Amino acid sequence: MGEASPRGPGRSGRPRRAGLDALRDRLGEHAGPKRGALTGPNPVDRGKKGSKIHLITDRTGLPLSIGISGANTHDSQALIPLVKGISPIRSRRGRRRRRPEKLHGDKGYDYAHLRRWLRGRGITHRIARKGVETSHRLGRHRWVIERTMAWLAGCRRLHRRYERKADHFLAFTSIACTLICYRRLTRRCAASVS
Repeated sequence: MGEASPRGPGRSGRPRRAGLDALRDRLGEHAGPKRGALTGPNPVDRGKKGSKIHLITDRTGLPLSIGISGANTHDSQALIPLVKGISPIRSRRGRRRRRPEKLHGDKGYDYAHLRRWLRGRGITHRIARKGVETSHRLGRHRWVIERTMAWLAGCRRLHRRYERKADHFLAFTSIACTLICYRRLTRRCAASVS
């Protein structure tokens, strides 16, 4: 005698399937998009779908502007929206600053149109040139961004993208950046009191 299926046969004589599979068959489609907006195949992780966080910080590592895109989006495509996304900063002396004075970038941003765009806005660019400069000189400034990205990776919600909606993922990223700024501010206040 053969073994009986643990699910048992249905009315039609076929074995019953899980509720989600049966619902999918009835609808003829998935309940929603498989991965959500702003995802793409990751070139370094066997083509798995994922997202990338783009970030501009000040020289101490505080986030000024953030954005997300698919994992297969080139970094250079995010530079202009990130720079435009920097909000005005109130200065103790003089009027508000609406743009940074200097911008450091790695070889991924070495394009003539990006250099022209930054020059047109009055921003001095320090972008490493492909085939000319080594990454060693840029490392003096790049570690600040890498440290801030490590702080963001410490937030469990951002380590893997669970949200299908890109707006929700961007909101959680914004909350994480706010927490980074809050922690730095409380440390600075505690140091000034003691």
